[in-house]
Amino acid sequence: MDAMDSRGHAVTYAAIDIGSNAVRLLIKQLEDDFQPRFNKVLLLRVPLRLGFDVFSNGGSISDRKRKDLVRLMKSYKQLMKIYDVTDYRACATSAMRDAANGADIIREVRKKTGISIEIIDGQEEARMVYNNHIEAMKSRKGNYMYVDVGGGSTEINLLTDGELICSRSYNIGTVRMLNSSVSEGEWKRFRSDLEDLAASYPGINIIGSGGNINKLYKLVERRDKRYPRMHTSSLQALHDRLKEMSVKERMDEYDLKPDRADVIVPAGEIFLTIADITGAAYIYVPVIGLSDGIIDGLYTKHLAELSR
Repeated sequence: MDAMDSRGHAVTYAAIDIGSNAVRLLIKQLEDDFQPRFNKVLLLRVPLRLGFDVFSNGGSISDRKRKDLVRLMKSYKQLMKIYDVTDYRACATSAMRDAANGADIIREVRKKTGISIEIIDGQEEARMVYNNHIEAMKSRKGNYMYVDVGGGSTEINLLTDGELICSRSYNIGTVRMLNSSVSEGEWKRFRSDLEDLAASYPGINIIGSGGNINKLYKLVERRDKRYPRMHTSSLQALHDRLKEMSVKERMDEYDLKPDRADVIVPAGEIFLTIADITGAAYIYVPVIGLSDGIIDGLYTKHLAELSR
C-alpha cells in the first residue's frame, strides 16, 4: 500500500544529480512506511558535460551550457509537478564545485526556476552513496570498498564487517582524465592511500557505483549474475579491447552513446588501478548511485521530523 503525504498523495521523492558528465533526475515513490520500499517512476539522464568546460575552459562553465542547465532545470521542475513530488534535493558535485562561476549559476537557476542547488563536497558525496546501502552491508563480513567513479572525482568508502572505516574523495574522474586535468600529486595521493588501506585491511573486494561500471558489467563476457559481480580479469580483458578502439568503433561495436563511449575507458582504468593495488578479485556491481543516496536521505529526514 502506498504511503501518503499530508495532501493525500503518495509520498514521492525526487533527486537531481548535477554531475560533471550528466545531469540526472530520479523520482521514486514510497510504497510502504513500515518496510520502506521505493518504486522508481522516472529516471532521466541528460549529458550536459559541464566538466568539459570546467576542466578545459579556464575553470568556468560556458554561457551556452549555463543556458542549457537553466532550461533543463525548468523542465525538471515541471516534471516534479506532474509527478506530485513531496520533496526533492538537487546536488551538484565536482564540476560545479570547481567552476569559477558556479555560485553565480546556482543563483540564476534559483531565480529562474525556483530550484535550490547545493554544492556538496567529495566527502559528503561518498557518505551519501554509502548510506544508501548501509542495511545491506550490515550482513556482510569482510572488507569491502565502495568506489563511485564520476566525471570529476572518485569517492571511496571502506567498510569492515559493515562498519564504515573511512570515506575519501579524489579529484580523479573520467572527464578530468580525458582533458589531462588530473595532477600527478593527486595520483600519488590516491595510490598511496590505497596502498595503506590494502596493507591494513587485506582481502578487499570492490563494490562499484556509477553508470560506467554498470555498463562495463553488462559488456563483460564472463559475469556472475547471482551477486552480481565480475572478476577483475574479465574487466581487464574488456578494458584492453576498448582501449584499442576509437570512440566511433566503441559506439558501433558495443552500441554505446557518444557520451559513454569516451569516458568508459578512463573509468575502467580507475577501477582496475584500485583492483590492482588492493588485490581485489571481484567487483560487485549493484545499481547504486548518488541519486539513490539523495532519496534515502530525504526519507530519513522525514522520518526524523515525524518522530519529533
